[in-house]
Amino acid sequence: MPDGEPAVVATLAALEAIKRLREERGSVLFFQSGGCCDGSLPMCFEEGEFMIGDNDVLLGEVGGCPFYIDFRQYEVWKHTQLILDVGEGEPEGFSIAAGENSHFITRSRVCQIRPPESGESV
Repeated sequence: MPDGEPAVVATLAALEAIKRLREERGSVLFFQSGGCCDGSLPMCFEEGEFMIGDNDVLLGEVGGCPFYIDFRQYEVWKHTQLILDVGEGEPEGFSIAAGENSHFITRSRVCQIRPPESGESV
């Protein structure tokens, strides 16, 4: 991320949901889905329920939980800060709900890309 900003952050609502999930279920992890069957929502799993692949990138942690993304998707979104939040409605796919009638969602913010200084390699 440019300027040392974290690649992934969470809203207060998401942090509260994560805290509750960790108290109820133990360790969880997030994987940013790339589309198809799961849409483009972040998926939440109990640790050990989802196999992280060699091409998956650890973006960081939210609420003490790892947040991963596929390498190909990371290459497209690498200048975007992902913001984990909570939305209304049941989760899609196999994701754990964020709470009663709520699911995790991803918002994003494109970060400023600093142009290279004269003579600096890219």
